[in-house]
Amino acid sequence: MSLIGSWAAKIAARLDDRHPVFYAADMVAFTLRDLVWHVLVIQRGWNPHKGALALPGGHVDPDETAAQAAVRELTEETGIQVPAGTVVDQVGVFDTPGRDPRGRYVSIAHGVILHGAPDPVAADDAAGAEWLPVRVAVRVANAGGFAFDHGHILTHAIHQLDPVRGFGTRAPGERGWR
Repeated sequence: MSLIGSWAAKIAARLDDRHPVFYAADMVAFTLRDLVWHVLVIQRGWNPHKGALALPGGHVDPDETAAQAAVRELTEETGIQVPAGTVVDQVGVFDTPGRDPRGRYVSIAHGVILHGAPDPVAADDAAGAEWLPVRVAVRVANAGGFAFDHGHILTHAIHQLDPVRGFGTRAPGERGWR
């Protein structure tokens, strides 16, 4: 590159007023325990939203897809592993400006149904982890009790992954119950 070209590139970089966009992945993991659907939640150990309930998730590394990152974050934060061959579905893209106070984050959320999943063990940046009955998690989501927009991600995953049963969020006799 010529001296003028190098100088022009440096000036252009300084004048660039775009803000960075961060790429993240979240995981909504479901399991059936004692005939009740549960969703895996963590308690955040770090700010922002330290102490709040959230879904496992985090940044996508340069050498992985969003689905791979969601599976990795699930394991890192809870010790729960997704068995080989298990279907991991994309739930949606969540990109509302302001969804994260740290900056502009776009998250690709994924969902998985795990059979016979063990108890989670909180690790990495999670202060706690537990299988929460879906009905309880929906009430927490409706009350705004999840960090970021994770309540919205959860309700979206429930409708996308199981629109008929709603993972037990509907009572017997309600429309869509089976």
